[in-house]
Amino acid sequence: MARPRTRIKRFTRTERAAHWLLAVTFFVMLFTGLCLSVSAFEGILDRPTAKAWHIWSAVALAAGLVLLALLGNRGALARSAREMDRFDGDDGAWLRGAPGRVWNGGAAPPQGRFNAGQKLNSAVIGGLMLAMYATGFLLWYGERDTAYRFAGTVMVHDWGTLILMFLVAGHLYFAVINPATRHSLRGMTTGDVDESWARKHHPKWVDERAVPERTAADPD
Repeated sequence: MARPRTRIKRFTRTERAAHWLLAVTFFVMLFTGLCLSVSAFEGILDRPTAKAWHIWSAVALAAGLVLLALLGNRGALARSAREMDRFDGDDGAWLRGAPGRVWNGGAAPPQGRFNAGQKLNSAVIGGLMLAMYATGFLLWYGERDTAYRFAGTVMVHDWGTLILMFLVAGHLYFAVINPATRHSLRGMTTGDVDESWARKHHPKWVDERAVPERTAADPD
């Protein structure tokens, strides 16, 4: 008889809610933005509706994150922020060796709960989100006060969208298609992952757990 798999908690409900809030609002903003700016999408939504959905999705994302920080598990969110902001020597080795592993395979340096690629991806997306909010506000307010219409605002917003599309496409590939990493999607749906998978891909995180608590013991 096969031994039952041991699962360990990777993400709390609050962390998962923040992730899916970002995912849903991003795709709504992407779709409505395409309806506003790409001729192939014209006619799917009328401009006032597309613009309203676009703006209110941005508001919903910001407000939702604030509410999760106030009412959810703030400790879990703070822990994730600290871990994603912290790069060590193994992270540097992971990034330097990434091109070679893509072409030749091979083992990666040991990683924590987030690998170096995830940390870098989060940092870039975080910076782009600030840029998108700033340029989006200028585009919205510039329609009301021409003093806030600046050359290049649309270009920065459009280029930010293109880069985000590229990053999200890569994220979806690793989370849904790539056999070695798609198990990570379970962490963002049920909250737990197989311990054997975690030991292979995130051994430092597994080792850092003081006691191998089971998912029921982890707070959400």
